[in-house]
Amino acid sequence: MRFDATGKVSLDHIYTQPDPRAYFNVLRPLGYCVPQQAKPYFAKLIKEYRDSQHVAVPQVLDIGCSYGINAALLKYDATMDELYARYDDEASQGMSREALLARDRELSRSRQPAQRIRFVGLDASDSALSYALGAGFLDDAVHADLEGHEPTPQQSAQLAGTDLVISTGCLGYVTERTLTRVVRAQAGRPPWMAHFVLRMFPFDPVERALDELGYRTVRVDGVFKQRRFASPEEQTLVLDTMSANGVDAGGLEAEGWLYAELYLSRP
Repeated sequence: MRFDATGKVSLDHIYTQPDPRAYFNVLRPLGYCVPQQAKPYFAKLIKEYRDSQHVAVPQVLDIGCSYGINAALLKYDATMDELYARYDDEASQGMSREALLARDRELSRSRQPAQRIRFVGLDASDSALSYALGAGFLDDAVHADLEGHEPTPQQSAQLAGTDLVISTGCLGYVTERTLTRVVRAQAGRPPWMAHFVLRMFPFDPVERALDELGYRTVRVDGVFKQRRFASPEEQTLVLDTMSANGVDAGGLEAEGWLYAELYLSRP
């Protein structure tokens, strides 16, 4: 196994495949579940935004969207268990990418959207974005690395009009630089935000940057399982990182799971 600088096992390869099969094949044994846990919180926030801001079809920007998992869960009321079964079974393993896409487009067409949302995905993986867009999970896709680069005029136009910004695990790798550039791409009111952030990553720099942009951030009570550790070595390395950052892993990560916290930021 290869590990990144934080101590986490490197899973970069599952985000750059032509379709989601490797993603689900690798993450299923690890019990990856944070999108499912995030779903009711995102749905509630979207409803609150729609009702309070009188926006019939909010535009949601999913940062680090990969293959459009959050979009599938929120727009079409899919579940993680359903998606694991969909992509990690014997039948799907023998299908071509085109056949998988056709099957997913049928899902998008056949289900009445559970939420009236316009979903935009932001990711550095062109292959993941291409699949999510072709499957009908995303309405638009922004292929960009806003950590290192300002958005192009076209990307700024795609980001403009965002009502809510969400993420489920990318913050820590994605920083306040990306969020600041997203906010500055808005021509009107700044978007609401909801981020599930692994406890091993400090959120303070993001909160300070958002505060300077006129946001107030609150942390929701409780913690949320993300996935099991891939190996004892990964657990040891992550616990070392958490200890260095002054985070107590007792009763949580020390027991074998990565945990996230939810931060809500509003103008």
